Amino acid sequence: MERSVANEVVKHVKEKKPWTVGRVLTNEYFLYVVSFFTFLIVWHYIAAAGLLGLATPEATLKEMVRLMSVRLAGKNLFGHAWASSRRIIIGFAIGAAAGLPLGLLMGLNKYINSIVKPVFDLFKPMPPIAWISISILWFGIGEPSKIFIIVIGSFVPCVLNAYSGIRIIDPELYDVIRVLGGNRRQEIFYVSFPAALPALFAGVQISMSVAWTCVLAAELVSSRSGLGWIIIRGMKLTKPELVLGGMAAIAVVAWLFSVAASGLEKVLCPWKRGIKEL
Repeated sequence: MERSVANEVVKHVKEKKPWTVGRVLTNEYFLYVVSFFTFLIVWHYIAAAGLLGLATPEATLKEMVRLMSVRLAGKNLFGHAWASSRRIIIGFAIGAAAGLPLGLLMGLNKYINSIVKPVFDLFKPMPPIAWISISILWFGIGEPSKIFIIVIGSFVPCVLNAYSGIRIIDPELYDVIRVLGGNRRQEIFYVSFPAALPALFAGVQISMSVAWTCVLAAELVSSRSGLGWIIIRGMKLTKPELVLGGMAAIAVVAWLFSVAASGLEKVLCPWKRGIKEL
């Protein structure tokens, strides 16, 4: 691997070390596997002992496989997963498209910050679930009300992280570009935006987590599709394997969303990947 530092090419060569027992036991991926199987084993013994009313991992997996072919309310597991994912994509896109630019403007312009921040601080502590009743009053019980809740949940973390990303930029970075003759526009495009990107992606990750919480809450009310509806169906039928199957499906889909966001971050923030490799 080669890197250009101060017009010099620096080569980083990873030294190949022989595999030993100690190295295997401390390997990151080995610890991932150990952690995952330990969780499954503990879960199995708790369920087998009849504690907490849980279904075993095996029963949960069988239920998830069954849901792939059996239709509930006209949809199989993939259909319900897509119903929730579609709401997440639409609501998150709207919330991020409004929240990220607003947070950046608040951090870059003190006048906009003075106007927006007092109102934003008033609504910031309100949990998104508190908006369910208002969303139903405004939009009824259809899709718009569910998407509205997700927009509210996604909006706040995006604003906060975008604003914080601008505020924590080292002032010396601005001094450097000013010494080089840069103007305000160049400060924003060559310093502010790149330096704030890691915080923006942190906000995106948090917003996605909140969005999944919001979509589940929204699907609990007057819904006939989605992974949240599957969980409620399992509660009504007293089937813990159905409840846990829905929860496991949520975990898998949310993890895929997180992996996609992390992959995009690696592309747009290559310096973070470079620092980790050094």
